[in-house]
Amino acid sequence: MSQDGCNGDGGAENVRDLRKRFGGMVAMHRRRCGMTQSCLAGLADISVDMVGKIESGSSGARFPVIERLAEALAIDPAELFTVCLVEGAIRRGALHEISAHLAELSEEDLKRALRVLVALAEP
Repeated sequence: MSQDGCNGDGGAENVRDLRKRFGGMVAMHRRRCGMTQSCLAGLADISVDMVGKIESGSSGARFPVIERLAEALAIDPAELFTVCLVEGAIRRGALHEISAHLAELSEEDLKRALRVLVALAEP
């Protein structure tokens, strides 16, 4: 083990885990859309074999492929990396605009915005 607490094979293990999680998200979104692997492959301009390898986690995907997969699935590419987003949340116009504005605010302004949102949501 190195001084920083990392062993030599921990990185490879993390990459395999990330590939499996990413592949699982691709498969979940594909099924949600009612698509076959063949349909997704055609829309994303990749081979059916590649879709299978991505979904099983045996192969990763480069950014251009990730973008095409997300476009074919009608989701934001970020939705292929987490289950914490509501399906399609990032692509909703107003929510996207609000998020963009919030990203520019200071911590203090974010706290103020949160109070406003909570007040708006009250019955």
